[in-house]
Amino acid sequence: MNDVDARMDRLRRAARYRYQQLVESEIERGSLDPDEVREERRLLKAADVAAHARAQIEEAERRGVFDGNPYHGKPLPGIDGQHDPDWWIKSKIEREDIRGIAPPALALRTEDAELDDHLDALSVESDVRDVLVDFNARVKEARRQLLGGPPVVTPMREVEPEVQAWRERRQVRMASAARAAEQALADARPRRWWRRRP
Repeated sequence: MNDVDARMDRLRRAARYRYQQLVESEIERGSLDPDEVREERRLLKAADVAAHARAQIEEAERRGVFDGNPYHGKPLPGIDGQHDPDWWIKSKIEREDIRGIAPPALALRTEDAELDDHLDALSVESDVRDVLVDFNARVKEARRQLLGGPPVVTPMREVEPEVQAWRERRQVRMASAARAAEQALADARPRRWWRRRP
């Protein structure tokens, strides 16, 4: 703290002291309501705390404490202005990718959203059919059980159209991989000096 800052701090403290003495004398004379004074003091303390917090943050920014922070200048994830009493368990389940403890309706919804990617990872058509039949059986079983919780709204998958869509996606992936391999092979071949382009 330099001399100017120290002098300003002393002046601020002196002004606060004089103000408090003036308020106390007005309360004694009965011209000020003590409850209003208490509320005003509470607000002033809150303003001081906020100013102190801002000053601490600015000082930390100058020192570079926040450099490399992935959330610098962005809202924190999970803070949307609504209070969720189960926020901690939901974040733990998401962070640690815990599966199998959700109600069947929620688990099936999640599995349905990821089913195409799971099918695309398979290379044999019979495996694709087996996964679809198993998924449909679990959806049917979850609809029959009356365990409470959210209703099962996940649709069953038609096996033949899903297998056809899997074949088409696989052909597109294979064609794309073949083009990439041809391009890599063409880039790897050395060009003759008379065919080189500037």
